[in-house]
Amino acid sequence: MVVTLGYWDIRGLAHAIRLLLEYTETPYQERQYRPGPAPDYDPSDWTNEKEKLGLDFPNLPYLIDGTVKLTQSNAILRYIARKHNMCGETEQEKVYVDMLENHLMDLRMKFALLCYNPDFEKLKPEYLEQLPGKLRELSQFLGSRKWFVGDKLTYVDFLAYDVLDQQRMFVPDCPELQGNLSQFLQRFEALEKISAYQRSGRFMKTPIFWRTAQWCNTKE
Repeated sequence: MVVTLGYWDIRGLAHAIRLLLEYTETPYQERQYRPGPAPDYDPSDWTNEKEKLGLDFPNLPYLIDGTVKLTQSNAILRYIARKHNMCGETEQEKVYVDMLENHLMDLRMKFALLCYNPDFEKLKPEYLEQLPGKLRELSQFLGSRKWFVGDKLTYVDFLAYDVLDQQRMFVPDCPELQGNLSQFLQRFEALEKISAYQRSGRFMKTPIFWRTAQWCNTKE
């Protein structure tokens, strides 16, 4: 059965989900919603369907898998991951997965808040000042492990890849994105299914954010 992933026609919160669907070879189709033209960016492509899909908490992204209908990006990731034993195996691994999921979401949302803020240029220097410390924490946590929880991929590696790749695009010459974090990104991109996806016409690198963002809001 083909699952349906619904989201705006941007990378946003759906990128890690798309990567996980591709990696697990889950048959899926996308319903990409498109806003109207500037300056209003009419959202009716989504709002006209929003209450008709049978979602308990109508929102984007959503995943429909037969009778299973769910929203919230991390809930979707966990749902897919559970089917493939990618949520950690030992109790310690599960603790790491839970902690990293929330920590990475904090980093993601802080970056998104910056990019959607009209005072983006004014706030950017403070963000760049704090970024190296945040990246060093992730580097120290990863250490010499192959993946963030151990020797086996979990769904938080897909979140980590997305968060770190966005920072690499934002600050290409960031020293803290070298070393083991760079090796992690390269390892992830070298995975057969990921590499094939990134070479395909389905892959969406940009835009990361919606039209109203101050950075990476258009397709490059």
